[in-house]
Parts: sequence; C-alpha cells; structure tokens
Amino acid sequence: MTRTFIALELDESLQRYLGEIIRQVAQQLPGLRWVDPAGIHLTLAFLGELTDEQLAAATQAAQQAARQVAPFDYRLSHLGIFGSPRQSRVLWLGIDEPTGKLLQLHHVLNQELIQRNFSTDKRPFSPHLTLSRIKAPLTLEEQQRLQRLLAKQDRSASSLSYHVHHLSVMKSELSRTGAKYTCLQACPLAR
Repeated sequence: MTRTFIALELDESLQRYLGEIIRQVAQQLPGLRWVDPAGIHLTLAFLGELTDEQLAAATQAAQQAARQVAPFDYRLSHLGIFGSPRQSRVLWLGIDEPTGKLLQLHHVLNQELIQRNFSTDKRPFSPHLTLSRIKAPLTLEEQQRLQRLLAKQDRSASSLSYHVHHLSVMKSELSRTGAKYTCLQACPLAR
C-alpha cells in the first residue's frame, strides 16, 4: 500500500521564499507547528493508501489530465486560515492564477479519477500552500496576532510568478519527524 496524492511540486526558489515567510510569521506566532518548506506542495487530490493496481490507475489519470491542460503561471496571494480564528486548523498562503488553468487542471484530474472509481473531494477547490498545522486552540494573544497578520496582507508576494509544467503523483511516508514526500511520476502538461 502506498499513501498517495497528486500535486504541483514547488521549485527550490519558491521553497526558499516560503521558508522566509514562515520565519517572519513564526516570530509573531512562535507556538505554532510549522511545515518544512521543502515539503510544501499544492495538493490537487489526496487519494490515501493505494494498492499497486490503484496506484497505476491514479498515475494514468494524472497523465491523462496533464495532457489536457497547457502549462501556466501562478502567483502567491495572501495568508488565510481554515477554521475560525479561535479554532484555526491550518494557516496557509493562497494562490492566484487568473487564467483558470489551475481550476481546469483540478477539474479534469477529478474527472479522470472518477472514471477510474476513485472518490474525490466534494468541497470547493481552494488552492493553497499549507504553512502551519494548528493542533491546539490559540490563546487570546495568539488570536489577536493572527488577526493582525491576516489583516496586514502584504501584497508584495503577488509580484513573483511561478511556472507549472507538470503534475506529480506523490508518495507520502509518515514518521515521527514529519512526512517525507517522493515524486513517483512527473506528468508533463500539454505542449
């Protein structure tokens, strides 16, 4: 069994940039558990534990989906949270991709997965990069700091553009030190 997801991987320059954002935000919220920037990716579909046959079908779905969407660029947008300010579960950085190709890729991938009998997430797609997973309720002081960070919304991140040229079928191995991610198959986008 292989714990599998399909995602857009990030290049080293973007990982370094996200590491700097995490360092700056961690100064304001030192009690949060921060993600290793080298492991940050933009998940399009989490599939869970797959047999070898299911993994082959998921890889085929990713390859088919990738062939239907041309390469595109995206920009980082703003900080956000999943959950309420007091019960935040995830602190994330949003993605801005105005051409709609990211949403198209997500939709086509879901269709390819459904054709191969995979369950897909029914919630609306919210493209984001997870910076922190929040396990415990925030203190009142942490909530206030978080609200100030969310209100500040430094738009300088939007000036940097990142190019997507392939979709990745990823393996996730969980350990005490965190998850280790390995690309099993890179699926080039349409030429």
